[in-house]
Amino acid sequence: MGIHEECGLFGIYDGSASANVALSTYYGLYALQHRGQESCGITVNDDGILTSYKDVGLAHEVFDQDRLLSLGKGKMAIGHVRYSGDGVANRLNAQPLMVRHIKGPLAVAHNGALINGHELKEELEMTGAIFHTTCDAEIIAYMITRARLASKSIEEALEIAMTKLKGAYSLVIMSPKKIIAARDPQGFRPLCLGTIDGGYVVASETCALDSIGAKFLRDVEPGEIVILDENGLRSNRTHCGGKTGLCVFEYVYTARPDSVIDGVSVHAARLKAGAILAQEHPVEADVVIGVPDSGLDAALGYARESGIPYGIGFIKNRYVGRTFILPTQAERVEAVHIKLNVLADTVKGKRVIMVDDSIVRGTTSANIVRMLREAGATEVHMRVSSPPFINPCYFGTDIDDKDKLIACKMSIEEIGKQIGVDSLGYLSVDGIKRIAEGAHCDFCTGCFTGVYPIEVPEKMPVDKFCYKISEEV
Repeated sequence: MGIHEECGLFGIYDGSASANVALSTYYGLYALQHRGQESCGITVNDDGILTSYKDVGLAHEVFDQDRLLSLGKGKMAIGHVRYSGDGVANRLNAQPLMVRHIKGPLAVAHNGALINGHELKEELEMTGAIFHTTCDAEIIAYMITRARLASKSIEEALEIAMTKLKGAYSLVIMSPKKIIAARDPQGFRPLCLGTIDGGYVVASETCALDSIGAKFLRDVEPGEIVILDENGLRSNRTHCGGKTGLCVFEYVYTARPDSVIDGVSVHAARLKAGAILAQEHPVEADVVIGVPDSGLDAALGYARESGIPYGIGFIKNRYVGRTFILPTQAERVEAVHIKLNVLADTVKGKRVIMVDDSIVRGTTSANIVRMLREAGATEVHMRVSSPPFINPCYFGTDIDDKDKLIACKMSIEEIGKQIGVDSLGYLSVDGIKRIAEGAHCDFCTGCFTGVYPIEVPEKMPVDKFCYKISEEV
């Protein structure tokens, strides 16, 4: 069973005498931990020698001071945090992926999912390639290294390889002399650039730049290849200029609220989603609460727009991660009670509006609603800051086949009865397109509409999920 990842990427080129690129990368990955909690890895380039360490676990579990020191100092480093689709920890699939080819070593870190990965892998295997992992990063590495034989540089080889790669991929690659970052032509996944004394930083989100005191420079454009080396910053825009489609769910759930993606604050986008929800689905109530974490900002936006008081309805155990990656339903149900507890003083004897980011299968929502009623809520009205999921995602977010999506089986009224709420309202498709107005690119809303930025397979590929979303613990 293949495993594919939705992840967090970080890379730094810092030529200053005081640079500690391994430590900076560690801090960057710590800031991106929400994007991947299964495994973590860092590769450091010390004068052309690449030293790598990676393992299963969170950043602070994989790296201690001695481990970071063992990587050396150097001027360059890249790092990666990862989720898998089946919740099974696997060190072999941890990244950055190290490969050695005739032109030297190469480290590759990838965020996304290729929709033609199976075809490319089969093509490569037929010409003698042997795969050791089940991640798309290894396919991409093969495509680059084979193109490298007939090209003048790694960036030129990547430019050639990108003509055959289809789907979502943000990349951070390190050779003995440079770091190369790239974003697929649609820009499905975010990637940004920052500056720091002595060099540059590339990361999945701006919050990672903030963690090391780097200054945001700009977003990597969809289709752009960026090169960081001793000569500074260079760019190749050969693949830029096509139809774009950033995953709109980055604003709803995936990204950290203090990040700015393609020119729009994630926090502001979630506030706006809540405000639009209040306009589209008003209801009389006494308090508005959010489901931590991504439902909180939307709940605040709903409260401000509606004039209904905002309250803290749940206390979250901060020592429990995004436990929805647990593999069995029984474990996921139990994890809800470990992770969240209702603040009874907020909801007892009150009509409650509960805001969450999504409903997929509905099981976790039903458990949370039950907890509110047991705490004394007289009414529970659920508002969802995204439209109903009626189509799968092919680009890395765990939105399953239609036969597993509750919105494909039931009407909104039936879903409301299933999860036990007094009323249920989703953000409209028009509404979600408005939450990030002013962004530098268009959005992919295929999971809500069935309209994708590029042609997708007729059938959902097996295990193309990279990122499990919050409602389904």
